[in-house]
Amino acid sequence: MASIKEIRIRIVSVTSTMKITSAMKMVSAAKLRKAQNAVQQMRPYAQKLNEIFENISSGLDSVDDLVFARQRSIEKVAIVVVTSNGGLCGAFNTNVVKQAIVLAKEKYAIQLELGNVHFYCIGKKGAEQLKSRGYQVTESFNDLYTKLSFEKVSLIATSFMDKFLTNEYDSIELVYNKFKNAGSQALTTEQFLPVDVTSKSKGKTGLSSDYIFEPSKEFIVTELIPKSLRIKFYRILLESIASEHGARMTAMHKATDNAGAFLKALKLEYNKARQASITNEILEIVSGANALKG
Repeated sequence: MASIKEIRIRIVSVTSTMKITSAMKMVSAAKLRKAQNAVQQMRPYAQKLNEIFENISSGLDSVDDLVFARQRSIEKVAIVVVTSNGGLCGAFNTNVVKQAIVLAKEKYAIQLELGNVHFYCIGKKGAEQLKSRGYQVTESFNDLYTKLSFEKVSLIATSFMDKFLTNEYDSIELVYNKFKNAGSQALTTEQFLPVDVTSKSKGKTGLSSDYIFEPSKEFIVTELIPKSLRIKFYRILLESIASEHGARMTAMHKATDNAGAFLKALKLEYNKARQASITNEILEIVSGANALKG
């Protein structure tokens, strides 16, 4: 059994840790509310824009002229891994990195073997974990979360669109955590480019023929796709940020509860040790008194 002094030091240490985790939980809860509001405000706009795009594209006679929807043989692939800059959020970052690796190994096994799968990371933790697992990170965007704005995200989304147009990559995938609620996130993989117009328009009847399009459906879709892609990229980052704060709040809540349970056990051990110490002192006093009488 540890000494009373050692147990007392551990009690002070655990109490201090519990205060820190409790404070971090409250900070994450406040940030989560703000991030959740941003996601909830963005989702209806992104969804409506996507619906318009799907409805119009379903009535197109041909999608061959849509450069962002042009399918081609896949030789080079870019996988964008969306994680956080900070830790202490459970398996939030680890799950995304694992999913990105599984995606590369299963869907793009041939390209990975040839060294034609490139990882791009948004967030420090993703880059650190990929490098520690022996994967090369082509580029990291760690400063993106500092005063996140649509303008900053739009520049990065546009750069990936340009890489696709110049045939630098034939497929671009996004791996991230989609926000469900404060205690739950959905690990998600989405194809950023090329845009799969065929699957979107499957089962759609298209818009009514009463509508007159100016200048044309093709022109409208061509204008909508880049805007839709930028909005999609921005929405995904908002989803990831909200998921991060939710995961950290949950992790800190569990850490606080565990610290409380451990503190309770330490106090019980401290009381037992103190009781044993007092009993020994009484026995020594009684033994000494009996020795004097003898």
